[in-house]
Amino acid sequence: MTEQTIKEGKTLAIVSYMTFVGLIIAIIMNLEKKNPFTSFHIRQMLGLILMLLVSNVSEQYINSWLGTVLWTITFVSWLFGLYNAIQGSDKPIPVVGEYFQEWFRNIN
Repeated sequence: MTEQTIKEGKTLAIVSYMTFVGLIIAIIMNLEKKNPFTSFHIRQMLGLILMLLVSNVSEQYINSWLGTVLWTITFVSWLFGLYNAIQGSDKPIPVVGEYFQEWFRNIN
């Protein structure tokens, strides 16, 4: 990605990490611009929300400790994604980030 693309999409990329509402705002605002940097981080955040749902279901129905561990992993991954958005980097979240890009590839 070019520096100009990153500069134009950085604000919305950061907004996408600010709760579910921020994600919706970033998706809507990126519909007409279709900035690839913003789209990358939107897909990462969608995956993090999926991870959060899995951790909550695990905590509720499987094992409280397992859910807590999964929630902690999700939180650290969220910090990683937010840090990369602030830095202007398009590094995927370790282990699962590439899957998120593949699963949500239709989100531009």
